[in-house]
Amino acid sequence: MRMTNIGRYNRVSTAWRHSGQGRDVILLHGWGQNMQMMSAVEDHLKDRFSVYNLDFPGFGESDVPPEPWGVPDYVKFLRDFAEQNGIECPILIGHSFGCRVAIRYAALYPVRKMCLTGAAGIRPPHSAGYQLRNRILKGGKWLLKVTGNEDRMLELQRNAGSEDYQNTTGVMKPTFIKVVEDDVTPILKDIKCPVLLVWGDRDTAVPLWMGKKMEQEMPNAGLAVFEGDDHWAYWHQQDRFNRVLDVFLKEDGTR
Repeated sequence: MRMTNIGRYNRVSTAWRHSGQGRDVILLHGWGQNMQMMSAVEDHLKDRFSVYNLDFPGFGESDVPPEPWGVPDYVKFLRDFAEQNGIECPILIGHSFGCRVAIRYAALYPVRKMCLTGAAGIRPPHSAGYQLRNRILKGGKWLLKVTGNEDRMLELQRNAGSEDYQNTTGVMKPTFIKVVEDDVTPILKDIKCPVLLVWGDRDTAVPLWMGKKMEQEMPNAGLAVFEGDDHWAYWHQQDRFNRVLDVFLKEDGTR
């Protein structure tokens, strides 16, 4: 049975697990998820690595942030977590939102390697749908000002937002907005460590062209494409993902 630890990092009570010995690996789950989504990777690596698997603030068993956070706040959280646990130059393995944090962390602090799957962080050009939703939200604010009908405005906002936005509550709603507005494109060139990118070619949440752009912009990156799979390719094809990971980390593990 896995033991969950509780620590306080960047002012937030945080749930995390530690398994194994060797070079440090930190697992960073996606938005709306928790450490369980990284359990298969944790189990696969724990015989050769010192693996840290955590619930980001706002998810799983961790508390919510004290105020709306952006990606830089999550980077501060990760740095505090690393320092308090004596982790230096870790290997970072992230999915989706976790990759945003990993990329910004690696631009500031030493990282040995990164594996990023379905990596969010590149802002797409605004589509007609986005512009329409933006007009709806602005119209909702005008409606509230003119009529004072707060219920109607909230209904408009619910209908205009993404599923992830609609599923968030409290402080995590403005946190989500700050997170999705963060664009890592300008710092991709600053990522010097080796990077393995893993993508499903049918990913509609973070399309494959974003993975290709990351591969092009990062100085030392390679892209592995899982044909016929989506944003959750690493989860759907766990054995394949772990085999690819083994090749990437071949020189880093202990036996």
